[in-house]
Amino acid sequence: MSSGAAVPFWRAAGMTYISYSNICASLVRNCLKEPHKAEAATREKVHFAISKWADGKPEKPVIRSDSPEE
Repeated sequence: MSSGAAVPFWRAAGMTYISYSNICASLVRNCLKEPHKAEAATREKVHFAISKWADGKPEKPVIRSDSPEE
């Protein structure tokens, strides 16, 4: 592999693709007009479950959200 290989600009800036993608999505959502902006904001929230394992079995999952207001 040559040292002059093309590198995506987000990688050259020290970002991951996920962080680059999140920034782009946020910019697009901010450019929308109402009512589309409010609709896109509701899809922005992410919910996930975390399960701890003990003795080879999962414990009851805890539902978490990435939004700070919850």
